[in-house]
Amino acid sequence: MPSKDTSLCNFNPCFVIPVYNHGAALASVVQNLCYCGIPMILVDDGNDSKNKELILSASKLSPLCILLPLKKNSGKGKAFFAGVKKALSLGFTHVFQIDADGQHDSSRCAFFLKEAEANPEKIICGYPEYDESVPLKRKNGREISNRWARFVTWDSSIKDVLCGYRVYPSKALQKLIKSHAHINARMGFDTDILVHLSWAGWEILNYGVRVTYPQDGISNFRMVRDNIAISLTYTRLCIGMIVRIPKLLLRRIFRG
Repeated sequence: MPSKDTSLCNFNPCFVIPVYNHGAALASVVQNLCYCGIPMILVDDGNDSKNKELILSASKLSPLCILLPLKKNSGKGKAFFAGVKKALSLGFTHVFQIDADGQHDSSRCAFFLKEAEANPEKIICGYPEYDESVPLKRKNGREISNRWARFVTWDSSIKDVLCGYRVYPSKALQKLIKSHAHINARMGFDTDILVHLSWAGWEILNYGVRVTYPQDGISNFRMVRDNIAISLTYTRLCIGMIVRIPKLLLRRIFRG
């Protein structure tokens, strides 16, 4: 359960951006985030030589960039937590997770940071505001995921569990790391981490962010492997819900 201390927070945020196969898009992402004036931890998740060069080049576009190379590809989740550990070691109070593919509207970052500063004990979550480029299957599929997440957490405040555009209090992530919770390292990561943080009692605020899916965009999704992994993740989360029913019931009673 998060601390109820409402004392003034020394707000010191940074971006953590896991990068795998999106080296070509990263330069634009870095340039678009510079206006926020906060450090960017770029996590090279074991990319090939071509992408490594692109990531290195992007990291040199701003003195705000901190490049963190990983020896092998371990998945978005492990790359993100590697970035979080770096952020914790540097004393950052909040971590702004954003994807490296450039699909999210970076102009909303300033608003998200403002909300995080005003609500330092809460998770600021983005939910997608689509344009006409969104594939219908993707839009419908994610709503199924959202309903499952609300079911296993008993948390109706969860609006979207797949959008990789969030500001977390660093101590929420630090406690999750120390708990040794099993978090899906790959495609189920965004869902898994938010479910675990909801179980831990962290409150969520939701705000929209425009999402565009370019026709030539690169996806790391692997149909068979990742669908199986996501199905197993939801099975595990359902079991996790069952063992937490007494705790969830008490929370619902006391929160009204």
